[in-house]
Amino acid sequence: MELAFSILLVITSALLILLVLMHKGKGGGLSDMFGGGVSSSLGGSSVAERNLDRLTVALGLVWAAAIVALGLLRAS
Repeated sequence: MELAFSILLVITSALLILLVLMHKGKGGGLSDMFGGGVSSSLGGSSVAERNLDRLTVALGLVWAAAIVALGLLRAS
């Protein structure tokens, strides 16, 4: 069971990094360094950004739950 939560934690961590990097940059951050500032006027509807926000929050909750579960399993 501990192995399953460890694998879940690794997968959700990688996906969370990717989702955070996909967010629209607010200026001056890493997204501008990789060209996010250039394409800011080209696309990114508000619906897509809202769905990305929801997906990021949901995945963050799964990530946090995996950490708590691993902590509880290792403590017992």
